[in-house]
Amino acid sequence: MHMADALLSPAVGGAMWAASAAAMACSSRRLHRDLDDSRVPLMGVLAAFIFAAQMVNFAIPGTGSSGHLGGGLILAVLLGPEAGFLAMASVLTVQALFFADGGLLALGCNIFNLGFFPCFIAYPFIYRPLVGRQPTPGRLFAGAGAAAIVALQLGACGVVVETALSGLAALPLGSFLLLMLPIHLAIGVVEGMVTALVIGFLRQARPELFMPTISSRKLAGAPLRRILVGVLAATLLTAGGLSWLASSRPDGLEWAVSQAAAGRTSDAPARGGAPLLAAFQEKIALLPGYGFRPDGGKEEAEGMAGAGSREAAPAVKAKASVAGLVGGSLTLLLAVGLGLLLRRRRLVATPRL
Repeated sequence: MHMADALLSPAVGGAMWAASAAAMACSSRRLHRDLDDSRVPLMGVLAAFIFAAQMVNFAIPGTGSSGHLGGGLILAVLLGPEAGFLAMASVLTVQALFFADGGLLALGCNIFNLGFFPCFIAYPFIYRPLVGRQPTPGRLFAGAGAAAIVALQLGACGVVVETALSGLAALPLGSFLLLMLPIHLAIGVVEGMVTALVIGFLRQARPELFMPTISSRKLAGAPLRRILVGVLAATLLTAGGLSWLASSRPDGLEWAVSQAAAGRTSDAPARGGAPLLAAFQEKIALLPGYGFRPDGGKEEAEGMAGAGSREAAPAVKAKASVAGLVGGSLTLLLAVGLGLLLRRRRLVATPRL
C-alpha cells in the first residue's frame, strides 16, 4: 500500500507529512518518559524483520495482484503503540530513501496509513479488547484477524481519500474505493493469520516478552538475548531466502489503480512536484526497486525468474538477498538510533541526585 508521489498534490502530501510528524513527536514524547531501555534493541530487530517481511509479496488468487505483510500490528503488540509506530516509520523511511519504494512526498501518507491506523486504532481499540489479558488461541486469531482487517481497510480508505483530495489522478472515486477495499480485505485476512501465528508462537516460546504490555514489569530480567537472536535469525532467513519467493504481481494498490484507470487517459502533464522528487529519489536511492540498476528492480528480476531463466536465477536471488540484508541492517540502525536518542534525552533530562 505504498503510495507514489504521482497520486498526491503538494498540499495533501505536506498535510500528511505534518500529521505523521505530529504523531511521531507525540510518540517520542511518551517514550522519552516511559521507554524501557531493554526494548531499544528489540525495537531495532523487529523493525528489521518487518522490512524483510514486507519484501515477500504473496499472490492473491483470481485477481492478478499480490499483497505483503504490513507489520504495524505485530510491532504494536510486541513494542507498544508508540514504539511500534516509530519502528514502522523507520521501515518506511528506509524503503523510500534507499530503495525508492514509496514516494518522498507520499512518505507522510505511507507512515500514517501503514503505521498510525494499526498502532493507534486497530491495536488499542480492537486487538486488546478482543484478545484480553489471558488469550486463548481462538481469541488470539479472532483479535489479530479483526484488527489486521480493520487496519488495512482504514489504510485503503486513507489512500483513496488522499488521492481524491489531491485531484491529480484520473481515477473515479467510487470505482477506486470498490477496488481497494476488497483486495485489502483479502490481504488483511492473510496478515491477520500471520500475525496470530507469530504472536501465538512468541507467547508460547517467550511469554516474558508480553509482560511489559500487560503490567508495569520490565524486560530487564528476561533472557532478551535469546529473543533478539531468534528475531535476527528470522530476519536473515526472510531477507536472505524467503524474499526469493516473492510474487512478481503488482501489489493491491498498483492493481487497483490500473483497474480503476483502465480505458482512461490523461493528457495533463505530471504536476505536484512529483517529477522533481522522483529525480531526487533516483539519485539518493542505494538499490532502487530492490535491484542494482534503476531499471533492474524487484519486479524485473522476479519476472526473469518467473520466465524460467536458469542463468538469471542466481543473480535474481543474489539481488533479493542483498537488498533484504542491506535494508534490514539500515532499518535496524535507524530504529535503534531513535531509541538511543530518546534514552539519551531522558538521561540528560533526569536530574542526578
